[in-house]
Parts: sequence; structure tokens; C-alpha cells
Amino acid sequence: MASGEVQDDLQYHGARHRWDLIDIQEVWRFRELIWMFALRDLKVRYRQTYVGIAWAVIQPLAMLLVFSFFFQISGGSPSDSGLPYAIVALCGLIPWQLFASTVTSGTQSIVMNKQLVTKVYFPKIILPISSVAISLVDFSIAFCMLLIVMAWYQVVPTAAIFLLPFMIVSVVVCSLAVSLWLSALNAIYRDVQYLVPFMLQVGLLASPTVYEASMVSPQWRWLYSLNPMVGPLEGFRWALLGTSPPAMAPMAISLGCMFAILIGGMIYFRRMERFFSDRI
Repeated sequence: MASGEVQDDLQYHGARHRWDLIDIQEVWRFRELIWMFALRDLKVRYRQTYVGIAWAVIQPLAMLLVFSFFFQISGGSPSDSGLPYAIVALCGLIPWQLFASTVTSGTQSIVMNKQLVTKVYFPKIILPISSVAISLVDFSIAFCMLLIVMAWYQVVPTAAIFLLPFMIVSVVVCSLAVSLWLSALNAIYRDVQYLVPFMLQVGLLASPTVYEASMVSPQWRWLYSLNPMVGPLEGFRWALLGTSPPAMAPMAISLGCMFAILIGGMIYFRRMERFFSDRI
């Protein structure tokens, strides 16, 4: 879609009163806005910073140092794969950073664009979707750093790497699913934005980021698998490093929860969309 067509489509309309699922065709028609919003927010994020986009590498490395020190002094072993802990941890921290970054910016996406939301017509779901696009830029840079670390330790991916794109998509879908809920809730209840950092801190420890899921006691594994990020994170680590394949039942539970959250988020976002203009 040309930029002129996008401007023609940005017409002033009243709030929509549809209660159905997201109109995928409409989102596709306005797809150029996703990249416009993403590019704008990316420039704002790193404006007047000294290291700029290098923060995408600094953050996971800093967390790696913290958890490495913690496990060293505690005497615990967060991995049973025999691989260097740096690689095991980064394979969890980097996709988690993609998730956390998307959720953080996605939660604020409606409120931070209130001038557009209240005056201009376009599919509002484009705003949380654009948050995914921004986070993917940081993820790509951090992933390149991970490949360099793997080369340093002489760790070669196995044939399972062909499933890595599916695992990355799973992380993106989970990120978007949670963002749909939180962005809509935050537009109505501002308290949500203050809960998100706490939720992400808890989620970091409740997900196989700095440890492998195999370290969780079998009696709690089914409950642990209700976390929708367990499947994508373990799948990402397995696809890239060739660790033990995730158990089918926990993986199915985790992915099932993820799609349930996604469908519920699409419905809830659509229902709340008509209230955005009045509440923000």
C-alpha cells in the first residue's frame, strides 16, 4: 500500500461497535502503518542514548552475569545438558527479552497514541502489533550475539534448528496474545501499567529462562506447563542447541494456553476497542 493510500484511509470516524474477532483483511490493508509506527518508536527509544541499539546486547549479558554469580554461590546446577551455562541461559534470556519488550511497549501502545486513537480511524490492533516489530529488531541483534557466543564455545546446532523459526513465531504469538489483553486493560484501568513490571519479574523466574525445564520437579510439571512461555522457550533452546526434546504433553499444554490467551485477547480487545476514545 502506498503512503498516499494510507493517508486516504486515515479518515475520521466514530468508534466501531463490532464485537467480533479482529478483521485480518482490514489489518492487512493498513499494514504499512505497522512499519511506520515501529520505525517512529524505534527512533524515539534510542534517541539521545550513548550506546543506542547496543542495549539489545547489554541487557541479556548483564542478566547472564547476575544469574551466573547467583548459581555459583548457591552451588546449584540450573542445567543438566552439559552445555556451557552462558549458552543455556542466553537461549532463554534472549527470547524472553523479546517477550518482555513486546509486552512492556504493547501495554502502553494505546495510551501513548491517544491523539491518534481518539481522532483518526485505523485498526487499533496495529498499535500492539507494531510493538512486536520493534522488539524483533532488538531480538535480531541479540540473536547474532548468541551465535557469536556459540561459535566461541564451538557449539554447533543440530538438525532441529529447522524448527527454530516456528519457536520464534511461538514467542511472537505469545507476546502479542498477552499484549492484546494488557493494552486493552491499560486503556481502561491505568493501574495495569504498574503491574506489568512485577508480572514480568515473576514470569522470568517462573519460565525456563536461566534454567532448563527439566530441573522442575515432575509432580509440578503439569502446573508449570500452564505458563504459555514454557513451551516456546524450551522449544527455542532445543531447536538451537539440540538439548533434550520438550515432553509432548507439557508442550501441548503450554501452546494450548498460548492460543487460548490469543483468542481471548482478540475478542476482549475487539470488545473494548469501542471504549478507547472515551477512556483514554
